[in-house]
Order: sequence, then C-alpha cells, then structure tokens
Amino acid sequence: MISRIKKSIVLVFLICAANSVLAEKKGTEKLSAEDTFVEEKNVADGAGQNMASEGSAIDPWSGFNRTMFSFNEVLDENILLPVTKGYRAVVPDPVETGVHNFFGNLGDVGTFFNSLFQLKFHDAAHNISRITANTFFGIAGLIDVATPLGLEKKNEDFGQTLGYWGVDTGPYLVLPFFGPSNVRDGISLLPDSYLDPVTYVEGADARFWLRGLRVIDIRSQLISTERLISGDRYSFIRDAYLQRRKFLVADGAVEETFDDDGF
Repeated sequence: MISRIKKSIVLVFLICAANSVLAEKKGTEKLSAEDTFVEEKNVADGAGQNMASEGSAIDPWSGFNRTMFSFNEVLDENILLPVTKGYRAVVPDPVETGVHNFFGNLGDVGTFFNSLFQLKFHDAAHNISRITANTFFGIAGLIDVATPLGLEKKNEDFGQTLGYWGVDTGPYLVLPFFGPSNVRDGISLLPDSYLDPVTYVEGADARFWLRGLRVIDIRSQLISTERLISGDRYSFIRDAYLQRRKFLVADGAVEETFDDDGF
C-alpha cells in the first residue's frame, strides 16, 4: 500500500511538471508530422505579440495563473527536467524515437474517436488506417510506417471536439498538476482519459510506468524548443497555447491575432 502511494505521488509530480510545459509543445514544437518549422516559427512570433493581455477577458485570473505556473515550473526544474536529461543521456536515439512513436500511436486512438465525434468521417478513416498500419506493420507503433505511406499524423482531442461544436473556451487557466489550459480544455481532461488506451492496461504498476514514461517522452521533445521562448515566459507560453489551440480547433483556418472577447 505504501509503495503504491509513493508511486502515485511521484507520478503526480511528473504529470504536473510535464503538463506545465506542454503548452510549449502545442505552441512551438511539432505535434505531428504535418507541422513544419515555418508553422513553429509563426506560432512563436505570434506568441511574442502579447495576444492576451493580463486582466483581459481571456486571462482574468492572471494572479492565480501565475502562481500555479511558478509552482509547476519549480517541479519541472527540480524533478522532471533532471530525470528527462538522464533519460536522454542513457537511452539511444533509435530507442527514444521508438518510444515516441509508440505513444504517438496510442494518441491516434483518441484522435480517431474525436474525428467521429466531429463527424469528420474521412479523417476518422484516415486515422484508423494509420493506427492499423503502425500497429501491425510498425511493431505496435514503435516504427512509424504510416507517414511515409501518406497517412500523416492528425491531432484531435475532446477540447477540440467541444470547440468544433461551438463551446467557448472560457478564460485561460493554469491548472496545478496539469499546466496551461482553459475552462473548456480543463473539463475535457476527463473524457480524454477514457479515450486513452493506457487507462485500460491491466495492472496498476504497468499503467504507472507507461504514464511515467510518456511524461518523460513529452518533456524530452520540448528541450530543443526552449530556445524559441523569449520575453516573459508566462506570457509567451500562454499566448502560444491559446494560438495553437485556436489553430487546431479551426483546422488551420484562423486569423493571426486574438480578439480578447472572442471566446
């Protein structure tokens, strides 16, 4: 019992630290194969334009948010980042790539279901074809064989589904243990958990290690992108997150700037 409690505490800290920087990935790092360096740079440039001023309609809880942001940053700097650097130091690059592909394949399951929820049947067929190819021909997703075949990775989650059907984002919100979000995306964390295949893996220990490894993989992907962050870190990550989410919900058909009362 004590051992399980210790594992739960460690995992909570890892999740907290990873999600506190996850917006950097959504704003400045390639989330899928179709993203390009140009898109990353555009997001980074846009994030530096202070699209959502503090105290505005989009970020009315900036005091609370900054406190939670600082809390999450401390966990990242003192726990997750050192662990991730150790992981990168001892794990060969091909293995690290395989791990990343494996979790990407699991993530495609949620994308498939959310494509259905949005009645994007062509995308759903695309995603199930991608999952099938990578699972059966890519050794359970360790090798991405789908992308070279033209089955590019897509990105959908329940927050995007709600946005597709017209649900407003609500104010920007930094969650303790889950990092940058908004009211709509925060509520969507629970439905997303039910679409995560790891949830259905038998054995608490197996789920623990899978989730922990996925958190480390996420953080590993972000290390090289921190050079894109400039100015106030909180504002940059907030604006990058908001721009990226708006981009994803609209399937790329968005304006370059934010309207403060546009949620």
